Amino acid sequence: MDARQRTPQPPDEPVLDSVVIGAGQAGLAASYFLRQRGIDHVVLDANPQAGGAWQHRWASLSMADVHGVADLPGSTAPTGSQRAANVVVPDYFEDYERWHHLPVVRPVRVERVDSEGDLLVVRSPGRTWHTRTLVNATGTWTRPFVPYYPGIASFAGEQVHAAHYPGVEHFRGRRVLVVGGGASAVQLLGELAPVTGTLWVTRRPPVWRDGFDAEAGLAAVTAVEERVRRGLPPASVVSVTGLALRPQEQEAARLGAYDRQPMFERIEAEGVRWADGRFEPVDAILWATGFRPAVDHLAPLDLRSPAGGIALVPVAGNVQGATTAVRDPRVQLVGYGPSASTVGASRAGRQAALAVSRLLASAQPSDLTA
Repeated sequence: MDARQRTPQPPDEPVLDSVVIGAGQAGLAASYFLRQRGIDHVVLDANPQAGGAWQHRWASLSMADVHGVADLPGSTAPTGSQRAANVVVPDYFEDYERWHHLPVVRPVRVERVDSEGDLLVVRSPGRTWHTRTLVNATGTWTRPFVPYYPGIASFAGEQVHAAHYPGVEHFRGRRVLVVGGGASAVQLLGELAPVTGTLWVTRRPPVWRDGFDAEAGLAAVTAVEERVRRGLPPASVVSVTGLALRPQEQEAARLGAYDRQPMFERIEAEGVRWADGRFEPVDAILWATGFRPAVDHLAPLDLRSPAGGIALVPVAGNVQGATTAVRDPRVQLVGYGPSASTVGASRAGRQAALAVSRLLASAQPSDLTA
């Protein structure tokens, strides 16, 4: 079918102006601004309850441990405390959905999004939604990344990604190798080192800081936006501005947990080996190696550039405002690339709603497809 042919409205399902996929920070912000503009939409969330990825964080992560939760538009986020982040933030999101009457439908697992003429068809098991535009806010939590190293399948111990961290007691008495150079690795080492042996390896030497450098933060986000503009896979915004030790990690530092080692060359049954032949025995490997964007369900739309990423249209003077897919302007991506942070996600939600509003106001159906 010609992508520019008008698709008749399906008889059994109303055509929505927009569908938001994901009810985390970015999805809720986008829904808030869509509702402000009177845009008929639903928010489809795969989780059984409110909270986005926060409900899946490890239980020992307190609000004092996180780097901060940005305010959702029109509200004030909870501040630091010793309460568990996987309780506080989901409660905040649940209240927010209720206060603002956001049209969240859950649990809905979106399997794919197809283009049929002027419309996008969002498919989940047993149901479809037809929509004129799409706001994708699926984040990264469902795509934990574990890099390949020779011998990885031969390791006789346990391998766990930080997304599935089972708590410090699970590792008590075992020697744990922590892989990764971000804030999660630092926090997990802070928990583990006082109760068990640890070894830390990273690809690059960590950069330590005393406080937050706003200028460095802007430079990091700008670099990510430049990659996305060129159609490259986005690099992480988080942790690129340096690492800091909090008071609760000082004991781990005293024990030498942050005496970082360079990356090993291969994994063996009982541990890891470096290129110079040095071997370290370990009982478990904890991969704090980040995530990749959860966008596989968008594959039928052919949004990726030859460089492997989804190119977004830049917004002058707003590096976190790039949300519109170059290959199909009906699709907005929030919490992707330069907006992959709680602050950026809320800002991107506003920009996405603006882009949707402008697109819907277009007079010609042919304007809705690339």
